[in-house]
Amino acid sequence: MPVQVAAHAGFCMGVRRAVEMAEKAVQDGVPSCTLGDLIHNPAVVADLEAKGLKSVRSAEEAEGRRVLIRSHGVARRVMEELQAAGNEILDLTCPFVSRMHRIVEEASRNGMPVILVGEQEHPEVRGTAGWALGEVYYVAAPEEAERLPETEHAAAVCQTTYPPEKWDAVLSVLKRRIRQLDAFCTICSATEIRQKEAAELASRADAMIVVGGRNSANTRKLFDICAGRCGRTILVESAAEIPPAFANTDSEMIGITAGASTPTDSLKEVVTRMSDMENKDLTPTAEEENHNDFMAEVESTLVRIRPGQTLTGKVVQITDEEVCVSIGYKADGLIKRADLVDQDVKLDDEIEVEVVKVNDGEGNVLLSQRNIVNRKAWDALMEKNEAGEYVEAVGKEAVKGGLIADIGGVRAFVPASQLSQRYVEKIADFVGKPMKLKIIEVDKQKKRVVASRKTVVAEEAAAKKKEAWEKLEEGIVIHGIVRRLTDFGAFVDVGGVDGLIHITDLSWGRIKHPSEVVKPNQEVDVKVLSLDREKERIQLGYKQLQPHPWDQAAEKYPEGAIVDGKVVRITDFGAFVELEPGLDGLVHISQCATTRVAKVEDAVKVGEEVKVKVLGVDPEKKRISLSIRQVLEPEVPAAAEEEAAPVSEAEYEVVASDDQVAEKFAEAVEEVVEAAAEEKAGEKTEE
Repeated sequence: MPVQVAAHAGFCMGVRRAVEMAEKAVQDGVPSCTLGDLIHNPAVVADLEAKGLKSVRSAEEAEGRRVLIRSHGVARRVMEELQAAGNEILDLTCPFVSRMHRIVEEASRNGMPVILVGEQEHPEVRGTAGWALGEVYYVAAPEEAERLPETEHAAAVCQTTYPPEKWDAVLSVLKRRIRQLDAFCTICSATEIRQKEAAELASRADAMIVVGGRNSANTRKLFDICAGRCGRTILVESAAEIPPAFANTDSEMIGITAGASTPTDSLKEVVTRMSDMENKDLTPTAEEENHNDFMAEVESTLVRIRPGQTLTGKVVQITDEEVCVSIGYKADGLIKRADLVDQDVKLDDEIEVEVVKVNDGEGNVLLSQRNIVNRKAWDALMEKNEAGEYVEAVGKEAVKGGLIADIGGVRAFVPASQLSQRYVEKIADFVGKPMKLKIIEVDKQKKRVVASRKTVVAEEAAAKKKEAWEKLEEGIVIHGIVRRLTDFGAFVDVGGVDGLIHITDLSWGRIKHPSEVVKPNQEVDVKVLSLDREKERIQLGYKQLQPHPWDQAAEKYPEGAIVDGKVVRITDFGAFVELEPGLDGLVHISQCATTRVAKVEDAVKVGEEVKVKVLGVDPEKKRISLSIRQVLEPEVPAAAEEEAAPVSEAEYEVVASDDQVAEKFAEAVEEVVEAAAEEKAGEKTEE
């Protein structure tokens, strides 16, 4: 009656983590309780209660104690209630379940209804639903998916212990009912492996024993899988429940597996019980005094090994080409130097090895360490893939159609179209470079991985863009980098998004091109003038952070001062002279020359450098009156003033409509005329 135990049986990673942390919590002396049963196993729950870690059903029952959140997780509302009540929280939610919570929360925040595939009353499903911000649908089977209303866009996740083949069946229905479906296979990778192993073992066994709590969903699924392939399948919570005559003959092969919430002790108890039955079947009738010797002999031969099994052995011999390892089997194992991870291994070192062959044809057991490393690297990669995490990689080789990358010892193919958001001309440029990748396709049987760098770049850019928009407000001053220039302005990167500084907001003065003020890659401080979140447009200002020329105009250009300027515009009534960028003054036609001129052009030309005398400055009205005549001939006969003709309102309006700059100096014209009239009146009085 051979007995075979499934390789993946008993506690999964999430349950083991929860139980170990709960046991530590019991020992630290802080009054604690669990919100609901920590896991679905009566024996474990009873053991924890005996140690003082009791289960409560609501936040009110916690009474200020530290609360351990069970591996199935709870709704967001429950966490908030505990925090509001002042309870310390130790979150033992399975990482795979926590990932479901994040997916559901993010999808519903984006306005999508959520479809939960699994048992509606299961604590894990109820807790996950509590993270949704909108509509939730529950689907337990494909026929229930058929009854869902047709929807434009929805997100679907599944219970972590849901059978993979049923998920595929439900998914095929959802794809017909939902026009745009975001499907996330949230089945725990350990669950999938456990169920496949159980199915394979049950198909070979004459009888199957499934160990675990009857209230455990994953244990019941294991039982259903095994019962569908092996007629003699039983579900037990302990070895005491195994029927005495369960093993009928010596030749029957008994398979044993256990649910994810089954502790190792319970599994060992069942295995020991079946081994004892096997021993009794194999033990011939003998005298009582020989019984112990016989059992000891049988016990020594109970160690069984199989290909793929991982063992810990002791190094007993070392040669130039191989190492001999004692693994407790009737024969020692041999491991080639090439398959050793640690080449400096010494005698009596304990090392972890994997069985490659039980018999190489000469009675030797072939071992390997390299396979363990590769398998661990693969398993770690699959866990990150299931969790939706990015992976760190290094480009190794440019091949036809893409790049081969190394992800912690696992080879991955990155298609050329997935290397960058732009066309990649030389794939070899990525060789030797570290990069972040996202796995987009996996063939577990062939252990092949297809990954994308383009997706990572796009997602990180989107996240950075979202974060940048959340920080933006009108009126704030932020730091940025000039990325590119156009004829109408400069685009500035302000932390992941680009904003535009229009050419009119670059300088207080006139400029023909943004390159006169800023250059590409220049770091600048800018002011947010306006935001359009719908159209994702940001209007920035640069000149608004620079001193306005008019602020110091009176001090820099006092009345009577003679300064240099440049003629920038000519009108019928005078010439505008730029003293500095953003600061223009008006030279009335009567002040353009020492003699009367019919046209301003007869005295000055646009672009001409001239010396002018400041006649008056009014910063509030932004007016500066200038004179060329008084620089050329300080003492001008009074009769010359009579030649000055006032500018009519009609003439001014025409000028103002042509150029906003003229509008700034509109009243300056009147001031010059008035000054000339006053001077003339004074001369007549003296006469």
